[in-house]
Amino acid sequence: MPSTMSPALVSIVVSFRNEEKNIPLLVARVTKVFEPLPEDFEIIFVNDVSSDRSLAVLQELHARDSRVKVVNMSRRFGVSECALAGMEHARGAAVIYLDCDLQDPPELIPTLLAQWHAGSKVVHTVRERRLGESALKLFVTRMGYRAIQLGSNIKLPMDCGDYKLLDRVVVDRLLTLRENDPYLRGLVIWIGYQQTFVSYIRDARHEGKSHFPVFSRNPWQALLGGITSFSFTPIYLIGVLSVTVLGASLLLTVVAALGMMFTDTPSYTMALFIGLGLMLWATLLLAIGTVGIYVVRTYKDVRGRPRYIVDNTVGFD
Repeated sequence: MPSTMSPALVSIVVSFRNEEKNIPLLVARVTKVFEPLPEDFEIIFVNDVSSDRSLAVLQELHARDSRVKVVNMSRRFGVSECALAGMEHARGAAVIYLDCDLQDPPELIPTLLAQWHAGSKVVHTVRERRLGESALKLFVTRMGYRAIQLGSNIKLPMDCGDYKLLDRVVVDRLLTLRENDPYLRGLVIWIGYQQTFVSYIRDARHEGKSHFPVFSRNPWQALLGGITSFSFTPIYLIGVLSVTVLGASLLLTVVAALGMMFTDTPSYTMALFIGLGLMLWATLLLAIGTVGIYVVRTYKDVRGRPRYIVDNTVGFD
């Protein structure tokens, strides 16, 4: 659905699932933030098939304020896909994407807008601290960012989440990228234009439990998506490892053959060859698995299926 830009409008896009307790407060805080600002706003909630009363709450809020709008997905598609669906329906000259759990404070929006008015096409937020999260999750998240950064062929910012402002030109460019399993944090950097960074302290979740615990599928899927979207380093490392293991195997084979000629320890030699065989077998499996990840990503793109399907909307003409 093509967007019709309104230069005095800012679109707030919120991808969510089962956030009935957080939605009213988020709307209230966003509304309060915009009261002294010259820009008007629309807040687009993209509903990833919630099973609680989230949709009913949003319908009530829309009845009181037409700036509250809803995009309902046909099934669960995921956070990034929902964010793109919201951007596709956004009409603003700038789009701000944030989470629904109130960990990303709406009160930072005036700062983002000030950077935008100063000429930035993308304004990122960088988390100085993350309140209310376990030490294990913080450690895994930090290591994940560093793993993605280490192998990336572009410079990806550290500790930079999805809370950001995008100028209309960046949104339009982003929507032309049709790859599946999009890693939005990397794609926004890849698009380019003038980009700035704003630091903030991320609050603890306001209500409910996190939808992305450290041992759930989503964080690890995001890690693999970030690595395979912007880096071929895993494939290169497998190649280096394979050559190294092959060289070591040839050397040990020669040593073992000489040992068999001058010593009487066949059992030791047999154990050595079994170990080498297992090592080569494990390396082969690791290489196949790594290549398989890239093949799956290619297959998804070649297949040509849409990244998401919208069931219906509330508040759009």
